[in-house]
Amino acid sequence: FETGKIYGLLGRNGAGKTTLFNCINEDIKTDGGAFWIEEEGERRPIAAEDIGYVLSTPVVPEFLTAREFLQFFLEINRGKIPYPKAPDVYLDYMCIDPADRGKLLKDFSHGMKNKMQMLVNIMADPAVLLLDEPLTSFDVVVADEMKALLRRIKTRHIILLSTHIMDLALDLCDDIVILHHGVLQEVRREDLADEAYKDRIIAALKEEPDVV
Repeated sequence: FETGKIYGLLGRNGAGKTTLFNCINEDIKTDGGAFWIEEEGERRPIAAEDIGYVLSTPVVPEFLTAREFLQFFLEINRGKIPYPKAPDVYLDYMCIDPADRGKLLKDFSHGMKNKMQMLVNIMADPAVLLLDEPLTSFDVVVADEMKALLRRIKTRHIILLSTHIMDLALDLCDDIVILHHGVLQEVRREDLADEAYKDRIIAALKEEPDVV
């Protein structure tokens, strides 16, 4: 996976997309294999600061307001965030309504919490952004805003976006990879012009999950 691209990780529910992300993030120990960052031809292990992970179910401190959350995040990451700005500058960037910035996060909708979770991960400016079904909680307008945002920032990141929605992957992603029966396989866009091939991919995404 290369910097400057958004990769769509396609797979049916239960295919292991979240498990793969958890392995990259070292939340789950792998049975084998390795992940690494390669810079100027040199490989090194992935460090915690290399990864930004936006979970499908957002986790935010619900006892803080949006401004307080960002101020706290800035303080605990002092010296790590490049070119830090005032909380309201970041909230403007994420199109959070000024009237909502003083509200407790517990009163935010699922989609608003997801925006805040995505914002702090973007603020940290990691090399790799793992986005687990990030747009499913947004309405159409906000989803379009988030897609435009990801297109703007992709030049500085490797972005892996998991989804089970083919049309979303085709609309947003530069390259598409399908996770099927534990194997990652590239899906070439030119092959998707073949309707029969596209139908086979969609059929694979609709298969029943494996039973263990």
